[in-house]
Amino acid sequence: MKIICVGRNYVDHIKELSNDRPTDPVIFIKPDTALLDSSQDFYYPAFSKDVHYELELVYRIGKVGKNIEAKFAHKYVDAIGLGIDFTARDVQTRLKEKGLPWEKAKAFNGSAFVSSMRPISDADFTSSIGFELQKNGEVVQVGNSDLMIWNIASLIEDISQYFTLKTGDYIFTGTPAGVGPVVIGDVLSGHLQGNKLFDLTIK
Repeated sequence: MKIICVGRNYVDHIKELSNDRPTDPVIFIKPDTALLDSSQDFYYPAFSKDVHYELELVYRIGKVGKNIEAKFAHKYVDAIGLGIDFTARDVQTRLKEKGLPWEKAKAFNGSAFVSSMRPISDADFTSSIGFELQKNGEVVQVGNSDLMIWNIASLIEDISQYFTLKTGDYIFTGTPAGVGPVVIGDVLSGHLQGNKLFDLTIK
């Protein structure tokens, strides 16, 4: 399986990092070794001193497809949940300054946390889906699917032109404003539509 991530999909997050608004979805991929499931803790990597959380809506692919039209995208997703795209911001900054790829900052071991997943209905493709992240009990990120520049159907249409989607793949759909650093001992809690999906300890 692969983890397909979308960057710069929320206007407020683009502004907080002083990035340019893209004209097409920004896509990058994490390997399966980046996956961290809900039974595991996140261990702070030795190569960074500035790891940030980025909470995202995550959709799981339920069957193989490529060149999928947006109107059929709902047929290819079987579950929805939350994920954290952990980013070594100091490493990313150095790489971006040199015009180099981001993989060392974005795709390291354990950098793609995925919560427990819930079955998805067709209505989840058209209704507003709210979510939030708490750090040590304080709300630090609040998002809604309505605020995405490209919704999940549009993303599936775009991504599937380039990469065949396979059963079990995850799509991370981008993060809203409010990203920030974690330190050892922090506890992150994710809520989807008011329901807690995870607690994750930073070690």
